[in-house]
Amino acid sequence: MQTIKLAYPHSVKLETLPETVAAIGFFDGIHRGHQKVIESAVEIAKAKGNASAVITFDPHPSVILNPNIDHVDYITPLPEKQRILTEMNVDRMYIISFDHMLSKLSPQEFIDHFIIGLNIKHLIAGFDFSYGHKGQGNVQTLEAHSRGQFLFTVRDKVESEGEKISSTKIRQLFSRGDVRDATHLLGRYPRVWGIVIEGYKRGRTLGYPTANIDVIPNTLLPAPGVYAVFVHHNDKVYKGMASLGFNPTFEDDRRDPSLEVFIFNFSGNLYGDHVQLEWCTFIRQEKKFNHVSDLVAQMKNDEKVINTYFDDI
Repeated sequence: MQTIKLAYPHSVKLETLPETVAAIGFFDGIHRGHQKVIESAVEIAKAKGNASAVITFDPHPSVILNPNIDHVDYITPLPEKQRILTEMNVDRMYIISFDHMLSKLSPQEFIDHFIIGLNIKHLIAGFDFSYGHKGQGNVQTLEAHSRGQFLFTVRDKVESEGEKISSTKIRQLFSRGDVRDATHLLGRYPRVWGIVIEGYKRGRTLGYPTANIDVIPNTLLPAPGVYAVFVHHNDKVYKGMASLGFNPTFEDDRRDPSLEVFIFNFSGNLYGDHVQLEWCTFIRQEKKFNHVSDLVAQMKNDEKVINTYFDDI
């Protein structure tokens, strides 16, 4: 997949671009609803012999438009979004830089520059897509703003148990550690990527040597606690027990959560290696223990619970 970063105004020449079928949206999470929009673009492009594309934005508009927000963590940070779109056989990913200049474009200016100007011949959008200054453009205005230069298809919402699948809902599930329900809405396990770094090496003294993961920036993490996880490393998949939190048994003033994982049936040096973790299910909340022996007993029980979970799936 080719990734193309654009800002307003861009200087890409129309005549250098293939006729393209594009899905448009922020697509944080690329959940089951987003997948329907993107899959439609890929299928229509293939049927027409056109290129397929996803048009998305960075950063989230709220970072620019809301003075009280200066940072957003994403269900799918850009590197993860790129991986998933590649897996979905998308040909091109256009990343439009969202800034104050872009936010002031009229709906027609936005369409002229980033849809017609990118040789998009068929646009696929979700039912709640909006564009242009203050979101004045929407799926009802697309026909007027298309100038007859492209077709468009609007995909209806996708529901689960009578409720719209949304990034907001998935964020709510993450906030309480409910990664199992998040998995259902995403259509895959939530996952994070990171590099294994050196830690305090406490785990090996407890009989549970752990890999400390430095997660890629801007990744949304679930609530602190102990989780059953799958660990991907060098094309192999391992079962594991992850602890996400503030190590209250050993530290009183930690501000940023740490992520440590004990990988079942693994031995070796992972320092400096990239790994992927898939959150499978929440086991328990983080807890402060008065004695290290109590912590070890709890970890042994956690391991037993997690092995039972994996045996049952």
